[in-house]
Amino acid sequence: MSRNGRRIFIKKAAVATAAFTIVPRSVLGGRGYTAPSDELTKGIIGVGSMGRGHFGYEGTRLLAVCDVDRKHLDEAVVRAGGKVDAYHDFRELLARPDIDIVHIATPPHWHGIIAKMAAEAGKDIWCEKPMTRTIGEGIKVVEAVRKHGRMFRLNTWFRFKDNFYGMGTTVKPLKKVIESGVLGWPLKVTVSGITGFDWKFYWSGLHNLKPEPVPPELDYDFWLGPAPYKPYNPERVHSKFRGYWDYDGGGLGDMGQHYLDPVQYLLGKDNTSPIYVEIDAPQQHWDAVGSWRRITYTYEDGCKIILDGENRDKDAAYIEGPYGKIFRGFKSDIPDLQKIINSLPDPEPQITTFTESVKTRKKFALNEENGHRSCTIVNLGVIALRLGRNLKFDPVKQVFIDDEGANRLINQPMRQPWSI
Repeated sequence: MSRNGRRIFIKKAAVATAAFTIVPRSVLGGRGYTAPSDELTKGIIGVGSMGRGHFGYEGTRLLAVCDVDRKHLDEAVVRAGGKVDAYHDFRELLARPDIDIVHIATPPHWHGIIAKMAAEAGKDIWCEKPMTRTIGEGIKVVEAVRKHGRMFRLNTWFRFKDNFYGMGTTVKPLKKVIESGVLGWPLKVTVSGITGFDWKFYWSGLHNLKPEPVPPELDYDFWLGPAPYKPYNPERVHSKFRGYWDYDGGGLGDMGQHYLDPVQYLLGKDNTSPIYVEIDAPQQHWDAVGSWRRITYTYEDGCKIILDGENRDKDAAYIEGPYGKIFRGFKSDIPDLQKIINSLPDPEPQITTFTESVKTRKKFALNEENGHRSCTIVNLGVIALRLGRNLKFDPVKQVFIDDEGANRLINQPMRQPWSI
């Protein structure tokens, strides 16, 4: 293997026919529990803008990058100082026994397949949001990570650090208030445009795309992978893919987990899902994602999450309970709220550095299980939007109630030879 980082395999036929034997490092005697003194190694799959933004994080050394776009690969190798190996096929990267962590920064229609294969290969996983494009893929990833004893981190972080959108505070004091019961129960959370949710709300696709020649640097067939074949158009790939159902779910798919995961954590819903989804939106196109006006999620205990896409409720409280409200900017109608917060115990500690999770083999704060549940909130909204109707959901069985069409979208067909 050359050190100039030019292991690029452009073999379209290999996508369908090649079989790779992936041997976990534990079988080779070097994997399992990583000693605290050991340096962790990683590879990044998908080195467009998001992947290139994660070349370095604490306690790791980048060994390899992978992309089906030759320009992306060339730029990534240069950015890494020429000290990494470059791959066209992610399975070659997964087969390397010297890589501990795989960072998945592909479009979402690849997240589930690669995460499952990475777990089977004995890799720990850092995955971009949304965790998976479908609910069924999320279930499979949870099963694979659990079966193979891997550590998993989803790349959204507001439940444990940084000021939450529009609130002027981290999530921690909000969690303390809710756990204290001072607001009462059940709670209603309204996420509206004023919090920044509309930054990418109108990230919609275009209709009736005309076929264009595939750029020579892009393996478009491999880029599509499990997605249905559609003729190439630059609107479908790279930064534009979010506007098409086959690859993502518009602004809701792209940004939804950033907003909804902290709400799930605040409400203590990490082990469940809403039972009812109400949609208010125009008729959607069969291929391209469109806009929506309002999505309302209801939990079994009466808690609600309202996504106010049109910013109708400009004066609505962010969190509202029977006994009080908290508004954006961390304002409240509860007297001496800050004194109350200071008197309350902190939430249960969490591991918020992924390398610590990898070394100790203890779950990261946002892992495959609670990440799947917050991604399910996103995907429930996406399915209701695509179908244009309200839905009932069983959070234990993770299926829709009396709706065959909705259940078909839980496990969607994949283009051969790909499957999960």
